[in-house]
Amino acid sequence: MSICAIVAVDENWAIGNLGQLLVRIPEDLKLNFKVKTLGHPVIYGRKTMETFPGSHLLPGRENIILTRNPDLSIEGATIMHSVEEVLDYMAKKPDETFFVIGGEEIYTQFLPYYDTCYITKIHRSFEADAYFPNLDKLSDWTWTNREETIHSVTGVSFDIWTYTRI
Repeated sequence: MSICAIVAVDENWAIGNLGQLLVRIPEDLKLNFKVKTLGHPVIYGRKTMETFPGSHLLPGRENIILTRNPDLSIEGATIMHSVEEVLDYMAKKPDETFFVIGGEEIYTQFLPYYDTCYITKIHRSFEADAYFPNLDKLSDWTWTNREETIHSVTGVSFDIWTYTRI
């Protein structure tokens, strides 16, 4: 079993503001996020789901939604209520790669369990109120790959970095 984070951060490791992404980057979503996560379970919080277009589940992936609401029911989604419950579920699928996709609280709760993080580093800073842990400042992480800079139609440029736990 492998647990990965996949996230886009700005120069300050910010990921969101007022419940929304800092910027939608179509090239990153299509060439990175979709390619890596398609066919694999994705784990995210209810608030993150509400940021998806039409609040729809992500197609082609098992959608595991982590929520404190014991009454939440979403057709087609697997609803769980704690990190421990998710970890128990993952243990039953030892050959699977799971992707944590947000938001801030969910990313932070799973930090001790990641073996790989795919970080889209946006070459800009934004006003923000949500952050991903800065892996460059954590001694148990190192970057192992950096893809070349991509320029987006949105006017931002970015690199995709792979970090692995030491």
